[in-house]
Amino acid sequence: MSISSPGIGSGLDINSLISQLVAAEGQNTANRLDLREAEYQANISAYGSLKGALSLFQTAVKNLQDVTDFQVRSATSSNSDIFTATADETADVSQYGIEVVQLAQAHKLITTEGFAVTDAIGGGTLTLTQGVNSFALTISATDTLEDVRDAVNGASDNSGVAASIINIDDGLGGTEQKLVFTSTSTGLENEITITVDDDDLNDTDGFGLSRLVNANLDVPAAALDGQIRVDNQLISSANDTFEGVVDGISITSVAVGAGERLTVVQDSASVTAKINTFIANYNGLVDTFSALGSYDSATETGGILVGDSTLRGIQNLIRREISSSVSGLTGSFSTLAELGITTDDTGKLTLDTDSLNDALDGGFDQVGELFAATNGIANTIDTVIEGYIGPGGIIESRTGGLQTSIDDIADQRDALNRRLESLGSRLLSQFSAMDALVSTLQNQSNFLTQQLANLPGVYKPNQNN
Repeated sequence: MSISSPGIGSGLDINSLISQLVAAEGQNTANRLDLREAEYQANISAYGSLKGALSLFQTAVKNLQDVTDFQVRSATSSNSDIFTATADETADVSQYGIEVVQLAQAHKLITTEGFAVTDAIGGGTLTLTQGVNSFALTISATDTLEDVRDAVNGASDNSGVAASIINIDDGLGGTEQKLVFTSTSTGLENEITITVDDDDLNDTDGFGLSRLVNANLDVPAAALDGQIRVDNQLISSANDTFEGVVDGISITSVAVGAGERLTVVQDSASVTAKINTFIANYNGLVDTFSALGSYDSATETGGILVGDSTLRGIQNLIRREISSSVSGLTGSFSTLAELGITTDDTGKLTLDTDSLNDALDGGFDQVGELFAATNGIANTIDTVIEGYIGPGGIIESRTGGLQTSIDDIADQRDALNRRLESLGSRLLSQFSAMDALVSTLQNQSNFLTQQLANLPGVYKPNQNN
C-alpha cells in the first residue's frame, strides 16, 4: 500500500494551489450567470408588479362595464323611524306617499286556567293548524303542561308553532303554570288553530285536553298582517316587508305613521364613487409605469423595464383608449373630457366634480353608454388588459420565457461545476506527477552529493584537517 500526500516532494501546497486555479477559472462564468439570473428574477418581479397594477385597474373598469352599473337607484324615506326602503335598477325615478297603517303581529294563545307543575292536562290527540299546514300530537292522560310543551317543540313536522311555560302567582301565595303557543311567523296566514280529539269524548268543553282548543284559550296577541298605504292604496303583507308593491322597490315598516314620502332617484353617488375608483386605480397604474420604465438622466439610472416593449405596448394602448373618442353612441358624450375627466402634465387623470355632476344630471344614461357600450371605454380597456394579464396573455408568456432562461442558467451552472471538477482532477494529476518528478530529482541530487563527498581527495570544507 502506498500513501501519497500532494506537495511532499516539491514542498508546494498543491491542494490549495489547485483550489485557487479552479476558482479563478470558474469565477468569471459564475459571476456572469449570477448577474443574468438576478436580471431575470428582477424582470419577473417587475412583471408581477405590472400585472398587479393592471389587475387592480381592470377591477375598477369592470365596475363600469355593464349598463346596469349606471341604472342604480336609491330609495330615501322621509322618516326612517316609520319606514325604510331600497330600490334596484328596475325602479322608476318617482315619489310616493307612504302611510304605515298596521305592523304585522304573530298570533299568541295562552291557557286560561293555571296548572300545578304535576297536573295532568288529559289524554287524546292535539292538532295544531296554520293555514294549510298542520301537525298532530298524541298526548298521554298523565302528561303535564311541560310534556305538551316539549312535544310541540320537538315535533319534526311542526308547522311553525313555539310552546313555552310561564310561571305566575296563583293568588294563594304560590305559583302556577300556563302554557303559551306562539306562531314563529307573523300574519293572518300563520294564525294558530288548535283542535283536539279528547279521550273524554267531548272535544270542546273546558275539561281534559279540550282546555287547549282556541275557544278555551286567551289571546294575548292576535295574528295581524302588516298594512301600508302607497299613494292612499292599501297593501297587506304577512310581515312588515312589502315587495313588488312598486316595481323594483322594497318597503319595510318600522312603526305606525302617516304623511311620509318615499323618493326614488338615480344613484349618482354610487356611479361617482365608481368613476373615482377608476381614476384612482388608473393613476396608480401610471405610477407603476413610471417606476418600472422611466429613466433619470441625472443619475443615469432607470426602472427595471426601461425600454421594455411589453411595458411600452400596454402603456400606449391604455393611454390611447383613455383619450380616444367613442364612435357610434346615441348620447351627447363621446370622450372622458366631456365628463370633466382630463389628463394632467404627469399623465394622470383629474376630475372636475362639477362637470361630472352636470353630466349625470343632464344625461345619466348617456354617461353609462360612454363607459358600458359594446365599444365603450370600459369594454375596450378591459379587452386590452385581458390580452396582457389573462391566461396565456403577453405577460404570462414573457414571465414563462424568463423562467425558462433561469432554468437554463441552472443547467449551465451544473455544466460549469462538472467542467471545474474535471479541471481539478486533471490539475491534481499533473501536479502529482510534477511532485513525484521533483521528489525523484531531489533524491538523485542528494545521492550524488553524498557519493561525491566520499571520493578520495575531495575537498571537504566543513571537516577539520
